[in-house]
Amino acid sequence: MKFLVLNGVNLALTGKREKGVYGAESLEEINAQIASYMKKKGHEVDFAQSDIEGELCRLLHGAEGYDGVVLNAGAFTHYSYAIRDAIASVSVPVVEVHMSNVHAREEFRRNSVLTPVCKGEVLGFGKNSYILALESFLL
Repeated sequence: MKFLVLNGVNLALTGKREKGVYGAESLEEINAQIASYMKKKGHEVDFAQSDIEGELCRLLHGAEGYDGVVLNAGAFTHYSYAIRDAIASVSVPVVEVHMSNVHAREEFRRNSVLTPVCKGEVLGFGKNSYILALESFLL
């Protein structure tokens, strides 16, 4: 199987910002661990990150060749109806991911406009949230 992992706004700074929330590993290091884990299981993963809302929509529109998409949209999660509509417009299943437990953080982070159009949501397990989301496609 082939999967796409998309990371949104500010996630390129993973490992540099708010280490107590997101950890000390860079996004590239986390992606390498995910790729290695999935390769051992016989699966392929492509990765993309963008701070641009429209670019994430374009990547979702082009995701039809994948068996599933894992999306950590960052702050776009809370207000991007454009990304919501992009998810709703494709037939490939999308799992929403957050490294932190957004329900234990600021009030505004508890609302996602994406969740209703996603296959599911995994949050609060740090970098392992990505692995758990990918595993959900293998069940």
